[in-house]
Amino acid sequence: MDEGRLGNVNLGGLNVAMAAHSPGHMAKVKWEAALYLDAKASEVQRNALAQIFGGQAGGHPAALGSFIGKVLGVKAVSFNYSASGKKRSLSIPGIAEAEIEALQGQGGSDVIISNHPLAVAPGESAVVSRSKRLSYHDHGMEWEVSEKNGFYSPFAYNGP
Repeated sequence: MDEGRLGNVNLGGLNVAMAAHSPGHMAKVKWEAALYLDAKASEVQRNALAQIFGGQAGGHPAALGSFIGKVLGVKAVSFNYSASGKKRSLSIPGIAEAEIEALQGQGGSDVIISNHPLAVAPGESAVVSRSKRLSYHDHGMEWEVSEKNGFYSPFAYNGP
């Protein structure tokens, strides 16, 4: 997060990741999810992040939270995140590795999807990407889905 807060708790400069598994059509079944909070956050900051991304603080994360049927766990972890040009990467040592790069559209511009129903980032266009690498190993789940599709976009979540 570049900047953010819950009440008077500053959350700028912290990272959060969520792994979600849907055992069927995402809108028709309850998801299993694990939440990863930045280890450099204080306990107060981690509690605020858990409230936001667990849906208790309202706003868009509350709508996403309604899809979750089982929380597999909440962990404080070290993050390595990078955004450079058309590339994004994330590493949570021992748990997840991800790297995506935007597809090149006409004239070298990004391929963009606007007004899409996915709405993880409401009001933002998604940049169509390809995962160069994506692996996840935690909570008994083993995902290796490199060389598949991906999307990225800026986002801003606001409470009610």
